[in-house]
Amino acid sequence: MDEYKTFLKEVFENKENFVRHFNSFAHIYYGKELDETGLVEKYVVLSKMIRTYMLEEWRETKYIVRSDNRKQVYYFSLEFLLGRMLRNNLMSIGVYDVVKDGLAEIGVDIADIEDVETDAGLGNGGLGRLAACFLDSLATLNYAGSGNTIRYKNGLFKQFIIDNEQVEVPDQWLRIENPWEVRKAEKTVDVRFYGYVDITRDANGELEFHRKDTEHVLAVPYDMPIVGYDNKTSNTLRMWNAEPSDDLPEGRDYRKYLADVDDICLNLYPDDTTEQGKYLRIKQEYFFVAAGLQSIINDHMKVYGTLDNFADKVVIQLNDTHPALAIPELMRILMDSYGIKWDKAWDIVTHTFAYTNHTVLQEALEKWPVEYIKILLPRIYLIIEEIDRQFKRELIAMGKKHNFIDSVQIIHDGNVRMAYLSIVGSFSVNGVAKIHSGIIQKDTFRDFYEIYPEKFNNKTNGITPRRWLLYSNPELCDLIEKYIGPGFRKDFTQIEKLLDHVDDPELQKGFLEVKHLKKQQLSAWVKKNYDLDIDPDTIFDSIAKRLHAYKRQLMDIMYVISLYYRIKDDKDFTMPKTTFLFGAKAASSYKFAKKVIKLINCVAKKINSDPEVNKFIQVVFIPNYRVTVAEKLMPATDISEQISTAGKEASGTGNMKFMMNGALTLGTLDGANVEIRELVGDDNCVIFGLTEEEVKQYKKDGYNSYEYYENSTTLNRIINSFMNGTWSDNLDDFKDIADEFLLRNDEYMILADFEAYQKAHDKVYELYADQNTWAKKCLINIARSAFFSSDRTIEEYVQDIWHLDKIQ
Repeated sequence: MDEYKTFLKEVFENKENFVRHFNSFAHIYYGKELDETGLVEKYVVLSKMIRTYMLEEWRETKYIVRSDNRKQVYYFSLEFLLGRMLRNNLMSIGVYDVVKDGLAEIGVDIADIEDVETDAGLGNGGLGRLAACFLDSLATLNYAGSGNTIRYKNGLFKQFIIDNEQVEVPDQWLRIENPWEVRKAEKTVDVRFYGYVDITRDANGELEFHRKDTEHVLAVPYDMPIVGYDNKTSNTLRMWNAEPSDDLPEGRDYRKYLADVDDICLNLYPDDTTEQGKYLRIKQEYFFVAAGLQSIINDHMKVYGTLDNFADKVVIQLNDTHPALAIPELMRILMDSYGIKWDKAWDIVTHTFAYTNHTVLQEALEKWPVEYIKILLPRIYLIIEEIDRQFKRELIAMGKKHNFIDSVQIIHDGNVRMAYLSIVGSFSVNGVAKIHSGIIQKDTFRDFYEIYPEKFNNKTNGITPRRWLLYSNPELCDLIEKYIGPGFRKDFTQIEKLLDHVDDPELQKGFLEVKHLKKQQLSAWVKKNYDLDIDPDTIFDSIAKRLHAYKRQLMDIMYVISLYYRIKDDKDFTMPKTTFLFGAKAASSYKFAKKVIKLINCVAKKINSDPEVNKFIQVVFIPNYRVTVAEKLMPATDISEQISTAGKEASGTGNMKFMMNGALTLGTLDGANVEIRELVGDDNCVIFGLTEEEVKQYKKDGYNSYEYYENSTTLNRIINSFMNGTWSDNLDDFKDIADEFLLRNDEYMILADFEAYQKAHDKVYELYADQNTWAKKCLINIARSAFFSSDRTIEEYVQDIWHLDKIQ
């Protein structure tokens, strides 16, 4: 083993060794000389070299955890938005420069190899990106923590813009292969659906539950190492793949069975507006938690031989409600497979699970029809029914009235309320920003907070500074290092030392130069990949996130339209030239969101082709927004648009990424914007609009969007433009958007905030005019971003919820 370690160390000791071994690995994998391989083959060879290098520390981490009987956290999440892994892994293990220089010696640009890699199709938005950041921080901080998810074949979708509209095609991210994963066939487990429950009594008269005539699906794990930065800890992301079982279903068409099995891992978030889609979503959610729990229990039993200490050694964090079926599934395993009685099993369960809530929107709180769960998971439904029954008994014993009990029932109106199941079955319930945690305690889950106040807590989200600053903005890091030294790269709290230098004119000048360089890099990348022109000598004003009505991308493009009319009407109008950058995907079944995407692109087409207008403003929609795009967009951005309706955004993490790279926040008092404002002060961000309490009061007082339409010439003209053919020859194209204001009363109160939003932009432009002062404000934001490191968030989880010890 020592000889193997010596060999691995030697491979990346210098560029000469690397080139020699790179050639050897090319022989091993492809039977070719290195100069005979193409870029794809070079990418696979390099990635597998890196994976081989990481395997030894991966093995050692597992050995230490197992031999020292360490408690572990398992992060159950339906998505992990990893991004590309090559640069991340090279930098984390400290060999990036050796590899870059070695490749240059043989005439290969490392950037060309990096561009071969596609983003892993395992996630969509902030939920998945948070999960990925947490895995990075767990490993970097030397804690034992693994991810558990599905190995999606086609991800969410790949977005194209054709005729100004979003078009979705499969995201075939595995077309080359995923060189970072290891298939663990020996860890395969059996997951069962459908059938019925045969209830009998044993010799002691105790009930026994047997699942009969079930459909078997094999869950095969594919493991990826998640390496810590500059240390020897390597944790695991386990991805489950569904495969057909040898235990074939009787009386079913075999081809239909194969297709059903394949569907489980085909796509992230299949359309659940149909009955078939709902069944598939439930199937996915059960599949990955059932497989994950079996794996965890099997490993635990090998080490301890008992489940009495399960909750002492295992904590499972439920990332939103998608993994909520893990609660009744663990009850099923404990009772049916290990003979543990209900009360003891429930005690283990309720000391094992912790639940993170990510939304206050009622429509986003998952509810699944009882009948679907009964048919698909009959034993699981019986357990949910009993959990609900026992919970009601508890409430009656507490003296709660009927109306109160009805409001918190897990099973209600023919649905299973997954958030309620998660709260009842967990020992901790956390929100993800100060304002969000307050809302779920006083509003969304008010009654549960009355029952279980000790469960509720806040854990403000964070992002990994490795990917979002060190790796994506090395030029800025080198500049910062000149002033505060390299310590912030390992301990990000040291970034606050930058506050001592924000008045330095040379630092301000250097920051502005780096920002311009990142704009040039983004512009070149967008031109190369999408043939879109961006002027780097403009203000970059960006809004980049999943498209949803409450996030109010619509308000942003309406502001752009207002500028269009001002430029057209006033020949003396002037403003600093600004590029408005949009990046967003709309769920395939979310028609309104797709209309907003079309509107943005139609407005862009008209404005960008009008020389009278485009000398002041430009609009660019970057297709297929993903981590790789964000890594280029965040460092180039001047203005970070965080404009959701107050009280609707749980936290947001894009706001943190922009801030960490020196963009000023233009936003509402929503999500983590509240904490950004507290950290940087009113002088170093621009906050506008109604507060959460004011939104509630407006609604209570009878908010009427039509009055804004009638009384504002600007809003009247903008909304009319959606119906009069200004942006599309088809007069019906944007009628739904106009109807949102004229018929549906502007649910997310864009019109109420619009004037304040305009004034906020005026203020930003005024600040930007003084470049040194602007640079100082941006540097203050960077220095204060230490709070938003996911390292801080993970330490809070460890201290308050997980109670883990460090591995090394």
